Amino acid sequence: MLAGAAALALVPGTATAAPGDGADLGFDVSYPQCDTPLPAGHGFGIVGVNGGVATTINPCLADQLRWAQRASGDVAEHPGLQVYVNTANPGQFEDEISTWPRSGTSPYGECAGDVDLACSYVYGQTRASVDIHGFLLPTAAQAGVPVVPADLVWWLDVETMNTWQSGSAAALAANRATLEGMADYLGSTGAEVGLYSTGQQWQQIVGLVPPSSPLYELDSWLAGAQSRSEAAVHCADAPLTAGGEVVLSQYVVERDGRLLDHDLPC
Repeated sequence: MLAGAAALALVPGTATAAPGDGADLGFDVSYPQCDTPLPAGHGFGIVGVNGGVATTINPCLADQLRWAQRASGDVAEHPGLQVYVNTANPGQFEDEISTWPRSGTSPYGECAGDVDLACSYVYGQTRASVDIHGFLLPTAAQAGVPVVPADLVWWLDVETMNTWQSGSAAALAANRATLEGMADYLGSTGAEVGLYSTGQQWQQIVGLVPPSSPLYELDSWLAGAQSRSEAAVHCADAPLTAGGEVVLSQYVVERDGRLLDHDLPC
């Protein structure tokens, strides 16, 4: 999340949430909120599965799943427990990492370990599989939180702070293929999948998405606002992909003495 690194800091002049303001909202949390009190009375909670990097796990995932489970779930079309996952395409470093795929099948052909569309797609598939079977399900079982991947909304967190291919149209296409692999794998479970970013970062990482892409009709969760009123304005912004809709707008304000990501339904 864009606000995650600053979530424990106080900023003079930052807007403050009204006490009890949250029943019609969601909050998103992850590793920056480890060992800090989380708000009660929330309509829904969105929990980061990863620890800021796509290959790592949020060390506080168990506690935060328990917190999200206590959400009222009373906000229309927004389940009480949702999750988000970090995304990346580190293909340019494939000689230096162990996670780049050496084989696999994709809509772009067979992956043979190259830095191409096929292996980028398989990389995304693999990350989504690990997010479900390596991170979320074992941790949820440990936490005593009943989780069915198909019942969740899975948000793909797309930010420039993670590693992406860059410098050409081919690089953007490879990044898109990775997100397609993740979306297809998560969607194959029956889950709903959405996209989180800002318009600027999305264009820098992915660019335009064609109607043929499985990303095209996914809904958007937009970041960047610093007040509820500004978030409401962003609800009218263009979605990240032309076939989707903006359904959430994130804003960051101080709550109980610390900055926290608030999520306004659009």
